[in-house]
Amino acid sequence: MSSPRLAHNVFFKLKDASPERVQELVAACHTYLNVQPGIVFFSAGVLCAELDREVNDRDWHVGLHLVFVDKAAHDAYQDDPTHVRFIDEMKGNWAGVRVFDSLV
Repeated sequence: MSSPRLAHNVFFKLKDASPERVQELVAACHTYLNVQPGIVFFSAGVLCAELDREVNDRDWHVGLHLVFVDKAAHDAYQDDPTHVRFIDEMKGNWAGVRVFDSLV
């Protein structure tokens, strides 16, 4: 049996959640966070407003979803210069960031 992959899900709450700033963050995810080796799945997008059940956590604006081939690829991603640049350029508008990592 092969080793499990690592799913890395990040949810960003923005200080300025105007449509332009939300799309700016989604675009930055696509530019900076989809280029590292070891990514087997990438997606970034906005909260689905139509899903508003009691169980839905809606305290965020942009979701980033990555699956890495293994934990080592994830760890390398964290130190990758494009990931660091993404953080440096975008963090000024973050009111909160929550990260959920799981083996899948």
